[in-house]
Amino acid sequence: MKRILPVLLALTLFCQWLGAQPPRVPESVTFAGETIRFDRSDLYERMDRELLAFTYMHTTSILMLKRSDRIFKIVVPILRRYGIPEDLKYLMVIESNLDPQAVSPAGAAGLWQFMAGAAKEYGLEVNANVDERYNIEKATIAACRYLKRSYARFGDWMSVAASYNAGPGAIASRMEAQKVKKAADLWLLNETSRYMFRVLAAKMLFEDPAEFGFNVPEEDRYPVIGVKEVVEMSDPIEDLTEFAKEHGVSFAQLKRANLWLRESKLNNNSHRNYEIIIPREPGRP
Repeated sequence: MKRILPVLLALTLFCQWLGAQPPRVPESVTFAGETIRFDRSDLYERMDRELLAFTYMHTTSILMLKRSDRIFKIVVPILRRYGIPEDLKYLMVIESNLDPQAVSPAGAAGLWQFMAGAAKEYGLEVNANVDERYNIEKATIAACRYLKRSYARFGDWMSVAASYNAGPGAIASRMEAQKVKKAADLWLLNETSRYMFRVLAAKMLFEDPAEFGFNVPEEDRYPVIGVKEVVEMSDPIEDLTEFAKEHGVSFAQLKRANLWLRESKLNNNSHRNYEIIIPREPGRP
């Protein structure tokens, strides 16, 4: 730790020398239609910490901004269809840095970082051959179901965000024990306590990157992977490389468009119908 601190200090000073300055903590932020005020010192300081973090983690912040169009253009229409406020898309920012291939040390996977058990509970297939936590559309639908159930319990989207990190049971029991009605007023483990304010800071970053010192023009953002066709399959596929070749794409292109295919073949031991995307690769942004 003693070795790390000088490096972090040097990095911070270097970023400041380059002119990167975090935005000031605003009086309030509107999140999912709810106004979050920072008129208490504890709330102010928690928000200030996250604004500093997003400002000085340059590589990650820029990559997230570049990925945002590709991911949000798929996810936001699904959130709207299920009646989930669009601001809840920022949970993915905190969960996975908008990386659809993200895997946590604990085994949570995909943009929404579902653990295998929770994924199955919300209708996703998870095994060595097929893992729908990596299917952006299906994982987002599962997340919507989770979020709706959580909101029915708490009636407060910030508490829903906290429950996405710590679990609804843990948040509910702490609310009862500490006699408060909102998760932002709880004394929580540091990870969950920070989580809510990281979501708010993420919203500020994506709505106004220039305030954080970032300039990522629209033309530099990664485009959505195009769809040439969707092939419905109810039979096993013995060799996905040959399947890809038959449809005019490489195995790598097929896998990139269908991250839920985890092996070089599709066993279909579940006897289901699968939709496999044959991508139309866009040119450079």
